[in-house]
Amino acid sequence: MSLVRVHNFSVSLDGFGTGEGQSQEQPFGHAGQRLHEWFFDTPTFREDHGGQGGGLGVDAAMAANWEPGIGAEIMGRNKFGPQRGPWKDHDWNGWWGPNPPFHTPVFVLTHHPRPSVEMEGGTTFHFVDATPEEALRQAREAAGGQDVRIGGGPTVVRDFLAADLIDCMHVVVVPILLGRGERLWDGTEGLEKRFRIESVSTPSGVTHLTFTRR
Repeated sequence: MSLVRVHNFSVSLDGFGTGEGQSQEQPFGHAGQRLHEWFFDTPTFREDHGGQGGGLGVDAAMAANWEPGIGAEIMGRNKFGPQRGPWKDHDWNGWWGPNPPFHTPVFVLTHHPRPSVEMEGGTTFHFVDATPEEALRQAREAAGGQDVRIGGGPTVVRDFLAADLIDCMHVVVVPILLGRGERLWDGTEGLEKRFRIESVSTPSGVTHLTFTRR
């Protein structure tokens, strides 16, 4: 069976995966871009944004695992955009412009489903009101035997961990303190019993944690 994977998920030292006060101008709230600065100099980021080059160290190697073998993604509504409640703007199709970086079917978890949106480059957003188990069933069917990526945010990753549906996870601990926002680790006590955990630090100052199901 295909694997369920989390990649390049950044958290602060105090465990926040996003800041407070998300808006259209600030997708990560008051955290701004600080959680992801380690990623900006990697070839993966630059290529996804039409650039070239980038570092070739551990950060680059870890970042590059994000895409190979992925056939579908599941994300929360707050990763897709800042709107809350019933959709008022169906012209909003995510933060990423007409050609999002996913290039697969993407299942957006929301209590307010809307028609699917087909984008350039092979990305189609499907909006589903579903449990983690049901969303994963749909994503696996769409993935055609490839793996499914859980894209976040923190609440979605926590829900899939609680349902014991994640096989491997890459978390990047960034040396900043946010103080507020959405935590990743709340309610995950004893997680180390289910996963083999390895860590490596890099000159950028971040620590890469990999969790592999035992």
